[in-house]
Amino acid sequence: MSARPPVAETIFDLIVFVISLVNISNNSRQLDLIGAPNYVEPLYLVYRLLSASGSEALPLPRSVSAPEPQARRNAYTSRPTLAPPVHSFCGYESPSELEDGDITPDPTPHRPGASGPSWSHASTSRRQNGGGNSPMKASMDDILNKGRNLSKRKVSLRDRITCYQWTWFTMTMATGGVANVLYSIPYRSQWLTGVGLFFFFLNLLLFTVNCICITLRFLWSAGSFLHSLNDQTESLFVSSIIVSAGTILITICQYGIPNTGPWLLRTMEIIFWIYVGLSFCVSAFLYLLLWSTTVFPIHTMTPVWVFPAYPLLLTAPYGSNLISASVKAGHTESLNPISIALASIAVQGTGFLISFMICAAFLYRLMTQKLPRDYQRPGVFISIGPGAFTAAGLVQLANSAPDFIPGEFLGTQNTVAISILRILAYMAGVWLWGLSCWFFLVSVGSLWKYLRPEGKSKLQFQMTWFSFVFPNTALVTATEALGKAFDSDGLKILGCVLTGCIILVWIVVFWKMVECIWRRELLWPKESED
Repeated sequence: MSARPPVAETIFDLIVFVISLVNISNNSRQLDLIGAPNYVEPLYLVYRLLSASGSEALPLPRSVSAPEPQARRNAYTSRPTLAPPVHSFCGYESPSELEDGDITPDPTPHRPGASGPSWSHASTSRRQNGGGNSPMKASMDDILNKGRNLSKRKVSLRDRITCYQWTWFTMTMATGGVANVLYSIPYRSQWLTGVGLFFFFLNLLLFTVNCICITLRFLWSAGSFLHSLNDQTESLFVSSIIVSAGTILITICQYGIPNTGPWLLRTMEIIFWIYVGLSFCVSAFLYLLLWSTTVFPIHTMTPVWVFPAYPLLLTAPYGSNLISASVKAGHTESLNPISIALASIAVQGTGFLISFMICAAFLYRLMTQKLPRDYQRPGVFISIGPGAFTAAGLVQLANSAPDFIPGEFLGTQNTVAISILRILAYMAGVWLWGLSCWFFLVSVGSLWKYLRPEGKSKLQFQMTWFSFVFPNTALVTATEALGKAFDSDGLKILGCVLTGCIILVWIVVFWKMVECIWRRELLWPKESED
């Protein structure tokens, strides 16, 4: 390779320096010619000539790579950024340029003073093979070609099913929560039981459909299962299938055990211990997987990070309803209620403390980064769940304590231990109920700009809208349990009013989901809309 003349080498370095200064002055995190003044382009052409003055052309550095002039305007509006990414193509959020193109950022997080993200060599090799001079232009061409190819063919049912995600199980979580709330209303009637049974059987149907569709997606789309575990958004919702199963098991205890024989009670006891072990292992595995494969910047933090621990939060409600159902059925001797109660408290406490620490990080994020982005606002309601589920479980266990705790428990006499435990459980329940009410106010306040009449902001539907329902069902259940504990008519009436509001919100969200499916905004490949 022949050396350049000293003058040419000096001019070459000067041009690179000028172009870098221009781009730095434009506050560009990745140096390029987008938005540069007109006089820079001739310098760029001279740079290309000087680069080829040797026997072999030098590769273009990132700092001076630019799209062709005719594509500059489009490239400026779609340039890749380091913004928090990652939503899938299939209706959860619109895809970003990083997902569609061949340019992919290095997973190493950007550090101040670093030269910027290093891009993969797929587009570079294509440029060297005659595919174009700009990696951005090549990437945009690929996006447009995908859109043209998909728009030429009809999107089949199979294509839509392959868009299924774990987030769809939030629908069954919310539906099961509504059935649980209806059963917990202190004022009983036949029509109320009928409405609760309707939501119970509807939840069974929806859960079955979800399981079938998510299985077909994994069978028809190779590698999609592993991708769902590594995706920065979808991986947080893997545990939603366990939570959905937990809501079904709770409602089976409520509606099934009092109307069947002891065989169902023994079956649900066995399933309880399986659920305890499974929820413990799944939550630990998911967090280890996330901590090993994914980086979550603090400015992207929402209470959705709590989701892998949510299966733990249903343990006390499950155990308390199992014990209460055995008391109503008159088969308390068929199970070991003390062991179930202690295991429920242990696992519930673990889930609450994990969630509480994550919610503390969320408060830090709010103090330093303001409220989450618009599409993340529904996830703020998830912060209501940890305290509300724990309060409901503890108070329900305390309400049933005289029916299954012996009078000489822990060496005491005359049911002293029962009275002490009930007082502690009630006080802890009131404390956590108040915490959940505070998070409820914060969550509703974060949506104020969408609720006010003169507001022009619109919140695009996504499956996380069911967060408006499911965590709040725990708050309503806790309110109704405290009403029974303190024999407070005010809390009982408040619980009934909140139940009506929860059902109304569920109807609105469910109808919006059906409407978006019909309008091809959900379960529809996003590339076909380009």
